Amino acid sequence: MITLRRADDRFHTEIGWLDSHHTFSFADHYDPRHMGFRSLRVINDDVVQPANGFGTHSHRDMEIVTVVLDGVLQHRDSTGGGGLIRPGEVQRMTAGSGVRHSEMNPSPEEAVRFLQIWILPESAGLEPSYEQKSFPLEGRKNRLQLLASRDAKDGSVRIHQDASLYGAVLDEGSVDFALAPGRHAWVQVAKGDVKLNGQPLRQGDGAAVSDERSLRIEGDGEVLLFDLA
Repeated sequence: MITLRRADDRFHTEIGWLDSHHTFSFADHYDPRHMGFRSLRVINDDVVQPANGFGTHSHRDMEIVTVVLDGVLQHRDSTGGGGLIRPGEVQRMTAGSGVRHSEMNPSPEEAVRFLQIWILPESAGLEPSYEQKSFPLEGRKNRLQLLASRDAKDGSVRIHQDASLYGAVLDEGSVDFALAPGRHAWVQVAKGDVKLNGQPLRQGDGAAVSDERSLRIEGDGEVLLFDLA
């Protein structure tokens, strides 16, 4: 079964320097029908204007994964982690027992667009930590590349949950993914237009997948695939 969450149905926040679309309930946007999917709790599609951003604020008991799509994002946090995140790089922050961080657009001219993803951790009170790795986009061309996983397999960033995040950049190509029995998936279209098992999806669309043996994603775009317990 594939259940679509269309881009136009997402919640929307616009406050001048920030234009954000929320796939699931977030902040003042609440709908009990859209509180996440399995351990996936948040997918925010954020565009931050030049020389603006999120000042220092707190999080706890969440695995936060950031994927930059366009521009550059500057991160700093209370673990000592920080730096610039660019397209082709993935950052993971375990908020755990509590962390403070900021996310800013350091460019004076160019907006930054990024997906911020929250995954519920397998236990509360983990030690806060930070990790950032490069996954060049050419390495994802017409193939699914593992970006985040519980066991840090294949050089992926480590998340504290039975979940795996894959990325693919399709250039009029296709990728296939086999779902193990009892597993679920979420597919998020970051850019472009694709088809998921024949169903058309465009930028911003997401799809919850259960009771499917295999997935085929084809077309021209950038996608994220979450393999979830």
